[in-house]
Amino acid sequence: MSYFDVASTAPLHPVARQALTAALEEGWADPARLYRSGRQARMLLDAARGTVAEVLGARADEIAFTASGTQAVQLGVLGALRSNRRRGAHLLHSAVEHSSVLHVAEQHEAQGGEVDAVPVDRHGRVDPAGYAARLREGTALAVLQSANHEVGTVQPVAEVAALCAERQVPLLVDAAQSAGRQPVPAGWSLLTASAHKWGGPAGVGVLAVRKGVRYASPLPADEREGGRVPGFVNVPAIVAAAASLRAVRAEAERENDRLHALVERIRTRVPQLVPEVEVVGDPVRRLPHLVTFSCLYVDGEVLLSELDRAGFAVSSGSSCTSSTLTPSHVLAAMGVLTEGNVRVSLPYGVAEADVERFLAVLPDLVAGVRAPLGLEPVAATAPAPASASPVPEPAADPLVVDALGKRCPLPVIELAKRFGELPVGGTAAVLADDEAARLDIPAWCAMRGQEYLGEAPAAGYGGDRGQAYLVRRVS
Repeated sequence: MSYFDVASTAPLHPVARQALTAALEEGWADPARLYRSGRQARMLLDAARGTVAEVLGARADEIAFTASGTQAVQLGVLGALRSNRRRGAHLLHSAVEHSSVLHVAEQHEAQGGEVDAVPVDRHGRVDPAGYAARLREGTALAVLQSANHEVGTVQPVAEVAALCAERQVPLLVDAAQSAGRQPVPAGWSLLTASAHKWGGPAGVGVLAVRKGVRYASPLPADEREGGRVPGFVNVPAIVAAAASLRAVRAEAERENDRLHALVERIRTRVPQLVPEVEVVGDPVRRLPHLVTFSCLYVDGEVLLSELDRAGFAVSSGSSCTSSTLTPSHVLAAMGVLTEGNVRVSLPYGVAEADVERFLAVLPDLVAGVRAPLGLEPVAATAPAPASASPVPEPAADPLVVDALGKRCPLPVIELAKRFGELPVGGTAAVLADDEAARLDIPAWCAMRGQEYLGEAPAAGYGGDRGQAYLVRRVS
C-alpha cells in the first residue's frame, strides 16, 4: 500500500517510536511529584517542551501540551475570547479555516458574539486587505491558518499579523499542516499544532501563547500546563512528539525540494492524463507535499475506494459524500468544483516509482467510474463570463433538467447528459435541491466554457421545491 494521506495523519516516525519506547520505561510517573521517578518524568517533560519551543520559535514557558490539535485550537480561541471580553466579542477568521475553528465560531455566535469570515480567492488564499477591512475596535481575536489542510495553499500570515499588531488584535495561527515542514511564520500571538501531522503519536497537541498576550483558560482551574490545560499529561507521548518534530524539521531541509517536484509532476500530468479535471490550490505558494484535484462526473467516495483497491491510500478534501451530503466548505469558499475530489499528500521518503504508478493507474480508474454514465470527455475551454444578475428573468422555452432529489454529483451529470440537446445560445434550467448544485453547476460552466446565468426559484420552471440553475450554451 502506498500511503498518500499524511495531511490526515502521518505514520509514526522511527525516531518517535524509539523515543516513545524509552519514555514508557523512564517517564511514566507523575511529573508533578518530588520523588525520583517523578523528577525523572519532569526532566523528560521539560526537555520535550524546550525542543518543541525551539522548533516553533517560542519560549519553553509559552508551550502547553493538549490532547489534540483540535483541542489546542478550541482552547486557544475560547481562552483568547474570554480574556478579551472587555475589548469586544468580535471574532475574525478566514472562510477556509479548519472545522475546529468554525465550530467554536458557531458556538460563540450562538452565545451572542459576532463572527466575520474573510473570503478567499479561487486558489484558497486570503487577501490581507480582507482582514484589514474587517478589523475593528471590538475585535477580540483574529484567526488564520498557516496553510490550508485541503488544498495546501500557504496563507500570508506575516502580512496579516502585521495588520493585527497595528490594531493590537491578537492573532491565532493554526500551524497544524506546516509545523515541522516549514518555518513557523512570524507575528503570531497564539499558535497551535498537532503531533500526529508531523509523525508524532496521536493525542498530543500544542498550544503556544506568547508572553504578554492576554489568555484565560475557558476550563476550570488546574495547576498543570501553566493552568491552560487541566489533567495528567502523557509524558511518553509528548517526548516522542518532540523527538519526531526535531527529526522531521531536519529532514524537511533535504526532502521539501524533492516532494515539491513530485507534487508538481502530479499537478502537471493529471490534467493531461484525465479529461475534465481541475487542479485546485495555489500553484506557487503551497505546501511542498500536498496536491488536490477534482474530477467532473465522479463520486469522490467511489474513486477513493477504487484507488484503495489499486493500493493507494488518499483522501478527499470534499465532504460531499453519502455520509454528510454537504460540500467541502473550503472548496465552496474557493468557488471550485466540489465533486470527485482527491487529495494527495506525500510522506517523507516516498518513492518516485510510487508516484509514477499512481499516475499510471489513475486515468483508467476515473474512466471506469465514469463509464456507466455514457458521457464523452470534453476538452477544457476558456471560461465564459457569468451573468451579473443573481436572479435572472425566466428564459424562454428553456431545456428543463429535473435533478430534484438527486445528490451531488448527479445534478451536474444530468446537465451534461442533456446539454447536447441545446442549440448554441439556448438555455438549460437545472432543477435541484442539493446544496452542492449551487457550487458545482457554476464550476462546471467555468470548466466547460459555458455561461452561468444565475439561479431562480424552481417553481418558475415547474419544480415544487429547490432552485433552478440557469446555463446558456455559448459553444
